[in-house]
Amino acid sequence: MGRCCFIALLALLLFASCNNNEKVKKPKVFLTEQQMIDVLSDSYLIEAELTQKKSSGVEVSDLQKVYYDQLFAHYGINDSIFEENMYYYTHQLPTLERIMDSVSNRFIKMQNAESNPNRE
Repeated sequence: MGRCCFIALLALLLFASCNNNEKVKKPKVFLTEQQMIDVLSDSYLIEAELTQKKSSGVEVSDLQKVYYDQLFAHYGINDSIFEENMYYYTHQLPTLERIMDSVSNRFIKMQNAESNPNRE
């Protein structure tokens, strides 16, 4: 399921870049920009973990489902809600760009904190 969500995200981004004139309504269960930043950040951490395990020879298909089920449960959503919100945000490109920049900045801060543990 996780890989599907990741692929769906990429497909939606490509679709939106080609067809951004369509007016899309907000989903019934709407995730704010901050919520999307949090969910996407955690989903990228999941993908990194799964990639690392897979490169070590571990079968990850069952883990993928467990990880994403836990992620969605943590945020009180399901994969459909996530996908509907991704679809909405791919039609709000300036907002999606802010979200993705925030996700990227979060990882840069994490990497810097890891590299410099005594630095505040």
